[in-house]
Amino acid sequence: MGLLFLFLWSVPATAQLEHPKASPFASISQDIGLSSVKVEYSRPAVKGRKLFGGLVPYGRIWRVGANESTKLTTDAELEIQGNVLAPGTYALYAFPEEDRWEVVFHNNTTHWGDGRTAYNPEEDAFRIKVKPRLTDDWQENLLICLDSITHNGAIMQWKWGHTLISIPLVVNTRKIMLEAIEQGLKQSATAQTYYEAARYLQEEGIEYPKALQYLEKAIAIGGDTYYFYRVRAIVQAGLKDYPAAIKSAKRSLSLAEAEGKDEFVRINQENISKWEKLLKE
Repeated sequence: MGLLFLFLWSVPATAQLEHPKASPFASISQDIGLSSVKVEYSRPAVKGRKLFGGLVPYGRIWRVGANESTKLTTDAELEIQGNVLAPGTYALYAFPEEDRWEVVFHNNTTHWGDGRTAYNPEEDAFRIKVKPRLTDDWQENLLICLDSITHNGAIMQWKWGHTLISIPLVVNTRKIMLEAIEQGLKQSATAQTYYEAARYLQEEGIEYPKALQYLEKAIAIGGDTYYFYRVRAIVQAGLKDYPAAIKSAKRSLSLAEAEGKDEFVRINQENISKWEKLLKE
C-alpha cells in the first residue's frame, strides 16, 4: 500500500500528453547553382473545406501554412520580380484575392503565425504580386516545393487544393562562376580545372571559343579521357564545326568503350548520328 501511494504521489498531477499535429511540420532544402534555399512550414489539410475565400479569407494576411510563420532562408542574394532579397531568413506571408495575390517577404520572423495585429508592413523586405492558377491536380495537404531548377534559378510553388502559386527565384550563379573560373585559372590550374571551366561554359551555352581553348589545355595536360572529348565534341557542334565534333565524339566513344562506359558509348553514338545528318542537310 505504501509503495502504491508513493507511485501515485510521484506522477505529476498536470502531466501533459504530446499528440500529433493536425498540420505537420515540413522542411525542404534545395541547392540552386552554388546557392541553397530552405523553406520551413506546416502542412494543413483541406478536409473538405473551402480554402481561399473561406478557411483563408480574401484580403487578410495568411501565414502560408499553419502554426508558426512559414520561413524562407537563403545563403545567397536572390532576385524576385526585380526585387533583391539579401542572404538571410524571412517570414513568408500572403494576402490572397480571387484573381491576384500579394506575397510578402518579411524581415520579422518572431511572430507566431501571421502576427495578426503585431504584423507591421514597414518590416516587409518587399511585396510582389502573383496570379493564382487553377489546376486539374488535387493537393490535399499544402505543399511548397522548388522546381524547374537551373544553375541560375528555380520556381517556388505553393500548391493547395486546386490552387497553384508560382514564384520565380533568380540567383546570379553565372557571375559567381565566371569570377571563380578567372581566379582558379590564375592559380596552379590542373587539367580538371580547365575541364570544369569548359564544362560550365558548355552547359550554359556561352563563350564556346573560350571553352574550346580550355578543353585543349585539359587534354594537353591530362591526356585523352572520354569525358574531355565528349564535352569538346559538344562545344565544336555548338560552333557548328560538325566534322570536328564527329571526330571528337568518335574518340570519346572509343575511350569510353575501352573503359566499359556503356552510357557514354550510347551518348556519343547518338550525337554522331545527329551531327552526320546535319552535315547532309
